[in-house]
Amino acid sequence: MVAAQETTLQKLLEGTKQYRVPLYQRTYSWSEQQCKRLWEDIKKLADDRRADPAASHFIGSVVLAPSPGLGPVGVQEFLVVDGQQRLTTLSILLCAIRDHRAETEDPMHRGRIEQLYLVNQFESDPHRLKLVPTQADRDAYLACVESTPQVGGSDHVGSAYRFFASRLREYDDVEDPFDIARVENAVITGLALVAVTAQAGDNVYRIFESLNNTGLQLTQADLLRNYLFMRLPTRGETVYKSLWFPLQETLSTDDQDRKNLELLFWLDLVQRDGRAKQTDIYAAHQKRLNAIRGEAEIEAEVRRFSHLGALLKIILHPESEPDPEVRRRLTRLRAWGATTVYPLLLHLLDRRAQGTATAGQVIAAMRYVESFFVRRLVIGRATANVNRILMSIVTEMDQKLPVDEAVRAYLSTGRKHYATDAQIRSSTRTIPFYLNGRAHQRNLVLQWLEEAHRSKEPVAADSLTIEHVLPQTPTAQWRQMLNDDLGPDENFTDVHESLVHTIGNLTLTGYNSELGNKPFDAKKAALAKSPIVLNRDIAQQERWGRPEIQARSEALAEQIISLWPGPVEAPRDNDSDVPWDVMNRALAELPAGSWTTYGDVAALIGSHPVPVGARLANHPVPNAHRVLQTGGTVSPGFRWPDPARTDDPLDLLRAEGVEFDGSGRAVPEQRIPLDELAQLAGLSTDDLPRPRSPRSSAAHAERFSTQLAQLQDPPVAAAVQAVLDRWTALGGSLLYGTGDETSCFLIARGKDHRLGNIWPATIYPSGKFEIVFQHFKNRVPFDDMALREEFRQRLNKIPGVSIAAARIGLRPGLRLSVLADPAARELLIEQLGWFYQQAQPPAEDDADEGEQLS
Repeated sequence: MVAAQETTLQKLLEGTKQYRVPLYQRTYSWSEQQCKRLWEDIKKLADDRRADPAASHFIGSVVLAPSPGLGPVGVQEFLVVDGQQRLTTLSILLCAIRDHRAETEDPMHRGRIEQLYLVNQFESDPHRLKLVPTQADRDAYLACVESTPQVGGSDHVGSAYRFFASRLREYDDVEDPFDIARVENAVITGLALVAVTAQAGDNVYRIFESLNNTGLQLTQADLLRNYLFMRLPTRGETVYKSLWFPLQETLSTDDQDRKNLELLFWLDLVQRDGRAKQTDIYAAHQKRLNAIRGEAEIEAEVRRFSHLGALLKIILHPESEPDPEVRRRLTRLRAWGATTVYPLLLHLLDRRAQGTATAGQVIAAMRYVESFFVRRLVIGRATANVNRILMSIVTEMDQKLPVDEAVRAYLSTGRKHYATDAQIRSSTRTIPFYLNGRAHQRNLVLQWLEEAHRSKEPVAADSLTIEHVLPQTPTAQWRQMLNDDLGPDENFTDVHESLVHTIGNLTLTGYNSELGNKPFDAKKAALAKSPIVLNRDIAQQERWGRPEIQARSEALAEQIISLWPGPVEAPRDNDSDVPWDVMNRALAELPAGSWTTYGDVAALIGSHPVPVGARLANHPVPNAHRVLQTGGTVSPGFRWPDPARTDDPLDLLRAEGVEFDGSGRAVPEQRIPLDELAQLAGLSTDDLPRPRSPRSSAAHAERFSTQLAQLQDPPVAAAVQAVLDRWTALGGSLLYGTGDETSCFLIARGKDHRLGNIWPATIYPSGKFEIVFQHFKNRVPFDDMALREEFRQRLNKIPGVSIAAARIGLRPGLRLSVLADPAARELLIEQLGWFYQQAQPPAEDDADEGEQLS
């Protein structure tokens, strides 16, 4: 017998209660994706409650059972049978809200939030915490509740805390003193849950088992279809044959009709409300259709869906579009990969079909969107609020203007980062283009620049990759060339980081070109033979240092400006400021027990170490004390922005877990370098492995081998091949990436496995054997932090490998040259074998041994 009632987090947590996560539950495993979804819901709810204080948002259920242990009088104890993931996440969020409000508003918020929602004020251990996670998560969760120096580690709990702390800081508007209070109120009283409470004597494990049984569930599209045909009692069969079945056939591609139908219905909602969520498809359409009376009107709705479905097919398959220039623009936007532009594209094609927009206006509107994407990528703002902007464009643009002018005007207003010409000229010299956006988007920009020299002749994308002319790993010759450009107060490392990833240092090459870190004369000779127009100005240079790279950046800026039109008018002056918010996000996500440098931060945001240091000294920035000098020492000029703060940053770093050598230098193994800072800031994403046809796999395998032979010495290339051979002999398989260079993924389980795919490492021909902790931490069985930690320690037994604990949430790597040592190679193969065995579940194991997203 169970009892269910709707409740709020406030009612669930207030009073003297304790919720214990039982042993059979999985450890806390929410990823940033789930935290982000929750955060977006909370922000929307907080905003909605300004107009409607009673607004709420349902986030699911929690299933509770009385604890079999007898607690002290006054403490109500419950086992969390289901819902521990969201309950833990909300408690972590409350910790972040407490810390933020205590720091920025009033210290009294610390005690208030703790006593109301996090701890039982008058109880001692083991009954002090209101929520008691599994043993594996307890230390990390305790660090959040007690605000110890270890808070925000690399585990899932620490990552969630850092995520929410970063988002609260971003959301906090200095001109609105009540915005964070509204967020807290939305969390505590606005999020609605159903609490299902079992009775004493119920078989709790049986309840848990039944809750996690999986089966084929009805999609939102299925529910909407059933509703529509329920409303067509006499016309249903005719409408199905004449409209619905053809609609399914139109959108059916490799059994994707269900997903494409759901996409269609969501896009239709977005035409009316840019904030419509895919989870609300059925409910929102049902609410709208309830107002319709009669079968004729319902049939008209199905006919309208059929019309929009034909347009969606053109968006998904641009080759079916007859107008060559519309087809070209659709193809380019589809290649870019931003599906949130689909609502606008559907609107544009519908306007053309209705005769309210010409083909020329539709083409111009799509060109402005492409310009918007490219210019944002160039200035390092590829991802900032882009989804919200695109989702709102149809409902918020000026309907009185021609559609192309309306699109450009909308994208030009407010802080949408539609970069001006001046911003493009500045950013090409300083922003690390190679670390922003997605790999294929960076490649597309260079391909489109190349196409512009060829009268729109398409560039064969599969035959080209991005090359760093000044290499990422410079040799002595390259170091000397760059040293000749240094000023008296500059060091090689900082200047190299500030130049190597800028667009002026990047070009396109074929796979049989001379690549890698070879001397400039050798690269120059290879580029001179290349048919790629972008390589001509490089091949004409006598040397390749800072002046040459910056000059090429300036030339590319002018090409970008001429090809992609900018906004209608210049944004406010402060839109051209250094992107300090990007720095804040990266540092907020910097795990405890790690450090980075002023030079890395400066390169990340296109600035210089000196203004970065000044910013950290004069503005409250999260984890500013974790930014050190290049050699790993605290800057002599370091000071806290709060003059009342006198604690030694060195002592704090040691307490957080940073190790120092005898000379007082932080050990380099714990440093978070520039590329990993970009990951933390959310600027770049890597390509994930995906299934390919046998022919494609063979071609990519050959391409990987060719690049490996060109970029590595023969002993290293042979060692890598030996590792791959041993991996496949174990039973593993290989997939290949589509990024700027052909990467190789060591697949332990394929995507079609019931537990999903998992791979321990990615090999890059340029020299990195990358351990992908960031990805497999969300995959069974390595969602268990203890297992990930064991893998890290096993890898650290290999000579030349030292992966710091703070990097276990990232993608640290070891040099491919390590594999040339036979002893090191054998140890690596041994650890990969261990990983492979762990990834293979027992035959009787069940995939539903705990909630993943609840």
